[in-house]
Amino acid sequence: MGAKPQSELLAVNQHTAVLQQVLQTSLVQDSLVYSYGKSFNGFAATLTEEESKRIAGLDGVTSVFPNGMYKLHTTRSWDFLNFTKSIKRVPGVESNIVVGVFDTGAWPESKSFNDQGLGPPPQKWRGACVTKNFTCNNKIIGARVYPDTLTDSARDENGHGSHTASTIAGRSVHGVSLYGLAKGDARGGVPLAKIAVYKVCSSLGCSFKDILAAFDDAIADGVDLISLSLGPDSAATHFFEDPIAIGSFHAMARGILISNSAGNTGPSWRSTASVAPWILTVAATSIDRRFISKLALGNGKTLVGNAINTFPSHGTMLPLTSGANARVSNCSSGAGWTCSSGCLDPKLVKGHILFCQEGQDAYGTPVLQAGAIGFVTQSRILDVAFAYPLPATTLGPYQMVDVDYYINMTRNPRGRIFHSEAVLDKKAPTVASFSSRGPNPITPEIIKPDISAPGVEIFAAWSPDGHISGSPADKRSVNYHITSGTSMACPHATAAAAYVKSFHPDWSPTAIKSALMTTATPISRKRNMEGEFAYGSGNINPVKAANPGLVFDASTEDYIQMLCNIGYTSKQVMIISGDSSSCSGKPKGSVNDLNYPSVAYKVKPNTTTFSATFSRTVTNVGDAKSVYTSRIRPRKAGDTIQVRTVPRVLQFTELNEKKEFKVVIAGSNPENGSSRSFSIEWSDGKHLVRIPAVVYDL
Repeated sequence: MGAKPQSELLAVNQHTAVLQQVLQTSLVQDSLVYSYGKSFNGFAATLTEEESKRIAGLDGVTSVFPNGMYKLHTTRSWDFLNFTKSIKRVPGVESNIVVGVFDTGAWPESKSFNDQGLGPPPQKWRGACVTKNFTCNNKIIGARVYPDTLTDSARDENGHGSHTASTIAGRSVHGVSLYGLAKGDARGGVPLAKIAVYKVCSSLGCSFKDILAAFDDAIADGVDLISLSLGPDSAATHFFEDPIAIGSFHAMARGILISNSAGNTGPSWRSTASVAPWILTVAATSIDRRFISKLALGNGKTLVGNAINTFPSHGTMLPLTSGANARVSNCSSGAGWTCSSGCLDPKLVKGHILFCQEGQDAYGTPVLQAGAIGFVTQSRILDVAFAYPLPATTLGPYQMVDVDYYINMTRNPRGRIFHSEAVLDKKAPTVASFSSRGPNPITPEIIKPDISAPGVEIFAAWSPDGHISGSPADKRSVNYHITSGTSMACPHATAAAAYVKSFHPDWSPTAIKSALMTTATPISRKRNMEGEFAYGSGNINPVKAANPGLVFDASTEDYIQMLCNIGYTSKQVMIISGDSSSCSGKPKGSVNDLNYPSVAYKVKPNTTTFSATFSRTVTNVGDAKSVYTSRIRPRKAGDTIQVRTVPRVLQFTELNEKKEFKVVIAGSNPENGSSRSFSIEWSDGKHLVRIPAVVYDL
């Protein structure tokens, strides 16, 4: 994307002129889809492959890439973070913060979005409510909708967008629940902040061109932060091929912080697709509340499973059968076991609790349509509870064996499913198994994800038009719902960033990101074997982040230099930055020199000894006169890997003073397929500034 043109009209004229040079069969007005000219320079058009090649060869064109689709990454959580209603706030500043939410829209009538007592939009706001069947107010101050969502309304028909937006900035709503589950007050992290809705996603996904158009609009509208709970299900791509990386670079350059979900393709290594260093990438963790649903068998045994089961408990024992025993004759035994669509005999299913092996499709839709009155299946993900369109519970593999044995060894097997209940999870926080992991395949020296936040079984606003279970056969309609995903973690981090910004309105996005990372609460590696590649710097701690002591800041030029240092060409950098930045001459250093609040060193294959140095600069934002001393944890006698800082002491005499230090990592005989984690902790006795360091050979 190029630099912002002098006017939108000039941008349209430029884009029209380019198309006129290459179009062979269609008219310009039929081909041009978007003309991006508010915040950066580019356009989207319908082209043949030959026409796209011809455009790519024109002078002044930096990049041509095909449109594609990204996927959505689907109030105890704030209390779990010790971010209570009584924490200190700056109401006058918080109420002028505008958060742009790129998602499926919002349900404006939700009580979470009421504007009672809120003032008008801030003077900086230049956005609008450009949508049908949607009324903005002093909470949702702007709304836009984009063509590939196949609607002309920013109204949320899915639920995902309402959930994320209310987690960020929803008003406190008393006494709500999901059919009695999670009963209490629903609230967002920054309830006084304004919301701007950018509907870029539908049930079909989120198109590249709509995402870029939303970035163009949001930057020009005057948002302070952008939250994107969406992204690819594939591996990370180079930044110049990633529309989120490109759009967010332009936003970062304008002082806007971008928070993005890490993805839901974990626990595989290198599954995090959001790896641009100017983005805050968020992993999902559990909170100390989880939901269970019990299954009682006729032999007296009770099994504890996972489910968001909102239906009343079965009053008595009911007939229990398996999909294999209830299949139609023309379906295989395997298709019956998995309760596949079209393979269940309604005569054998009706009035029964149906037992299905892993593989059942459509969130239990075939089971419901066949007439079952209960559903027992194998957990798709053992550490998360999902909702189903009928009374249900999900079991682990050993529990499944117990049920299978009982059904096949009993003349009249019976069972009873209970309404879900909340239980205490003392192991929290742990990283959700679905949460995408690092290491970072593009820049191995930068740990991704950056941070973690609650993303498991989160309660927040929902669209009455949205399905509870994901099944189109589920006709229940609710205003609040419990759901999981890095989609739910991302808005927690967005709200935490907005909270920090309310105390420090002049801080750069990078400084705010640093404050969140260096004050994060450490997570136990014993329960998360991937360590920092699962949870980043740890779980967000918004209150501590508002007073971090030291911050690691970086400029747009620093990121451009990093792009040059990883070997990008001037043209590739221009695709991202949109300006005339070049990478002429030799690289000036390495990625090790980017001022990032974490350190990673990937050991090269067949290495016996290694050494690496990372340059860092901290800015004093704590007490004017302060002395910070570093400590490395853990230190083990006879350790083959050593981490140290040079110097060990940093002395400050004034606020905003900068000091440089180096992190030196050296070692020998690294183990193949291993990683070692260290913490570099700077303390002045009042503040603890912690950055993780990881040495790995993965």
